This record gives sequence, C-alpha cells and structure tokens, in this order.
Amino acid sequence: MAHSFIAYIDESGDDGLTGRFRKAGAQGGSSNWLTIGAVVWRMSRDLDAVQWAKEIAAQMPKQRRNRTLHFADMDHPQRIMAINGICRRPMRLVTVIANKPVIPPGTYVQKNQLYHYMSRYLIERLSWLCRDTRPTVPEGDGRLKIIFARRGGMSTDDFKDYLRLLKAVDDPDIQIHWPVIDIEGIEAHDQPAKFGLQMADIAVSGLTWALEPDFYGNCEPRFARALKPIVYHRGANYLSYGAKLVPSYAKIPECDEVKAFAELYGK
Repeated sequence: MAHSFIAYIDESGDDGLTGRFRKAGAQGGSSNWLTIGAVVWRMSRDLDAVQWAKEIAAQMPKQRRNRTLHFADMDHPQRIMAINGICRRPMRLVTVIANKPVIPPGTYVQKNQLYHYMSRYLIERLSWLCRDTRPTVPEGDGRLKIIFARRGGMSTDDFKDYLRLLKAVDDPDIQIHWPVIDIEGIEAHDQPAKFGLQMADIAVSGLTWALEPDFYGNCEPRFARALKPIVYHRGANYLSYGAKLVPSYAKIPECDEVKAFAELYGK
C-alpha cells in the first residue's frame, strides 16, 4: 500500500567542529549553526509540488526561470518571495538546529556522527507529526516516505543501519514512533532531481539564516517570521517540535538573534 506522507530532507550549514567558526568581517571558518530539516506533505499532493516550484521560479528573472531553485543563488528579495511562496502551500516544516560552538570538543569525532545524531531528533519529530496527523489523512498506509538530499560522504545504507540500531535498542530516550517510519524505503537524490528537495533547501536555509550571521554580522529574522505558519508545533510549543534547538535554548549563549528566535517560537 502507498505511503500517506512524504518528507524531503536537506541541511543548511556544515558539520565542521574544528573550533574555528565564522566571525563577522572575517573570511573562512565553519558555520555557527547546522540545521537539518524537512518539508512534509501528503503523498497524494506530491505531484503538486512540481507546480508549486514552477510558480516560484516563474517570479524569478528570465535568465533564472529554468534553473534549480537554490537559496544560496538567490538575492534577498528573491529569498523573501520564495519563502512566502512556500508558506502558502499545504506543508509542514520540521527542523533540528544545532549551535555548534557550544558543543564540547571531542563530542562528535566519527564521520557523520553529528549529522546522524541530529537526524535522529528529526526522524522522531517527523514520526510524531505523521502519527498525530494520520486521523485526518485517510489515504495510504500511514507510513512516511523519506527522501534525503544527497551529501558527500554520506551513505544511505549507513543511515538505514543507524536507524535499525536505534530501533533495536531498548532506550526510553529514543521516542521514534516506528510504525510510521519506512526504513527500507529511504532514498537520497541530487537536489535538482526533486522539486521537494528544492523547497526543503529554501525553507531550511531560511530558518537557519535567521540565526547565522552573514559576513557583516547581520541575520534575517523576517525569514523565521514568514516560515512560522508552517513550522510543526503543539499548542504554543515550537522549540520542542518543529524548531528544536540543540542544545536547549537555556544552554545557548544569549545574543540578539537567539533571543529574537526564541521569543518568536515561544521559549
């Protein structure tokens, strides 16, 4: 039987933990934040995503209309337009956002270890969203189809093995609702091949850049405000669900952008 939901997963930032992070006015360094997130909708709407992406692309300058939608290639007005276009669609955004400078040295030393750890939190929240939404989505078998944006050095088979290990462990801290998750059906594709991945790139990047300062030290809180209507939440609680901070807000050094983000999403 067909899946009920589909999630397209992308990342923004990098998983470098070298201790040299970007600073305003300086070149080089790894990102201060790493976000792994997904846009989610009913599987029955998946073909609609093609039209959603085309409508966003149609508002680009003529020389860009036939290109892949990629947040990094857009100027600021185009990013605002694209984010607003996404937020009018029937989808949810689920993200896990790590503040890398506060991670103690030596915590994640194996290849893809931080990415896997954050993805576990993301899969948990995706499983809750699908479980809770299932009563209003009668089509399909209740399961979630998961598609990752392909990343260098990341093996889909390794990630499937990681999820199988989590599933086999009797650990109350692992709160994945397993009946929803189709481990064997997980796929990875290049971003241009899937319109869903292009929209995941825009949404996940937009939320990240509300926290990650640019070369001049500026963040863009308008991205986070625009995306809020589609961010997964329960009641007024966003920070434990669709905008999860790692570590928790209380353990992240307070600065203007973090404070504004936490106030927007209900610390």
